[in-house]
Amino acid sequence: MTADHDDVPAWPDDAVEVGRIVDAWGLQGGFKVQPFSAEPQALFSSRRWFLKVPEVAGPKPGAVAARLPRLLKITQAREQGALVVARAQEVPDRNAAEALKGARVFVSRQSFPTAKDGEYYWIDLIGLSVVNREGVLLGTVADLLDTGAHCVLRVQRPDAAPDAKADEAERLIPFVDAYVDQVDLAGRRITVDWGLDY
Repeated sequence: MTADHDDVPAWPDDAVEVGRIVDAWGLQGGFKVQPFSAEPQALFSSRRWFLKVPEVAGPKPGAVAARLPRLLKITQAREQGALVVARAQEVPDRNAAEALKGARVFVSRQSFPTAKDGEYYWIDLIGLSVVNREGVLLGTVADLLDTGAHCVLRVQRPDAAPDAKADEAERLIPFVDAYVDQVDLAGRRITVDWGLDY
């Protein structure tokens, strides 16, 4: 299971990590992927998955990297419960699939399906400035939290000290219409109905 790197396209500039291979599946080279989204459409919309070694690869990360293909050409992918099961040209059998365990899966942002009107991918919101209706900068979106009922913006305060505790360094703003007036992806800004003392 080695990839000829001359035939592998360059690593995409807009690569987004969308999941992790957690185990082999079946006897014919299938493998299980833990997606990082409850709706893993990015995994289904792309037939080219780029791989990186796990962040913690164990005692011999060089050995893991040597046997890990940089690109998988996906022939089949479907949901199975909370996981995605897939097959790829480069993975002919169970042994090859087991060698992928722990690999980080990336796809090009360009291959994501187009979001519906009023819907956004988290990756597109991270890094946006957040201002209130008075134009005061509240901070920058550092991450989002999924509470089940709705998402919450984790906004890093611009004046937070590097060693500040989380509750002093960030604002948590529900990402719902009641508080979010506008998302301007092109302008890299979110306008919210939120006070400085909230």
